[in-house]
Formats: sequence, C-alpha cells, structure tokens
Amino acid sequence: MFSTVCFNPGQPAFDSCTAIKALSRMPDNPGVRFNVLARDWGKSIEPWALEMKAVSEVEPSRLVGILTGAILGCGGWVLSRGASDTGIVNMLFEFERQACVDIYTVLIAAGIELSQSGHLRFTELCQCTRNQKRDCGAEIASVDLEIQTFAAEPRGRHQAGQPA
Repeated sequence: MFSTVCFNPGQPAFDSCTAIKALSRMPDNPGVRFNVLARDWGKSIEPWALEMKAVSEVEPSRLVGILTGAILGCGGWVLSRGASDTGIVNMLFEFERQACVDIYTVLIAAGIELSQSGHLRFTELCQCTRNQKRDCGAEIASVDLEIQTFAAEPRGRHQAGQPA
C-alpha cells in the first residue's frame, strides 16, 4: 500500500494529500519498477522535484537577476534560467532540503506570487524536512519554476511619451 512521503519506521508519518511513497521495499507486481533508483532502501531517498507556476509584476530580466542572487545566497544552484519575449521567466534550480525555508522566503521576498499548489508543495517540503532534518536535511530538492510576469500599471499621470 501507500503512505505519505515522510514515512520512516519508528517515527510518525507526515500527512500529505498530494505526495505518496511506497511502503514496501519491492513493488507487489514484479513488472512494476520504481521511478527512482534506490541507493539505500533503509533511507527515504524520494527526491523532491517540484514544478511550480507563479506570477509577478517585476520586469523579467530584473526578476531573473533577483532570483538568481537570492537562490545562490541561500546555497542553492541555478541550473538554467531565462526570460521570453512574452514575459515568461523559467528557472530550474536545486538546493539542500535544510535550506527550504530560506529558499521559500526569498522566492516570496523577490516579488513572486506562487500558485496555491506551489505554496502547498513548498509547505509540505518544509514541514517534512523540519520533522526529519537528521535523515533528509542534506538531500537535494529541485524546483522547475515558471513565472508569468505582468508590467505594473504606471503610477501617476506622467507616462512615457505624454506631455506633463
């Protein structure tokens, strides 16, 4: 059967409605393979690979710079980044799970608004990591983040190209 992501024998399971992990060491059906190769069946090695969507009013190239610096400042690694002509910013980054609260904080501080599912997944990651820091703090989490940017409305009457 299945249990929650943070199941470790001898410790209470962390309840999650969106993330599950197989309890048994081997699948019931021999034709089924786990999608992650296990290095050590005694440890929770299920990777946290999060796909998230967000919106922001920050200009795309500025947002890429802010997020890159913030992620690197928290000890993360930016694997790829870029902004399209349509205002979509894509970033793929990784970090040690013990830094998840810091990463979550800098994402919000940088001016992005995560989707509801993005907030839920990050909360699950932070709670699971906090509950089992000794066992999983050094594991790597990966985030594939897509941000739709929108130009902020001009403030005041003076807009570019209009007389004062």
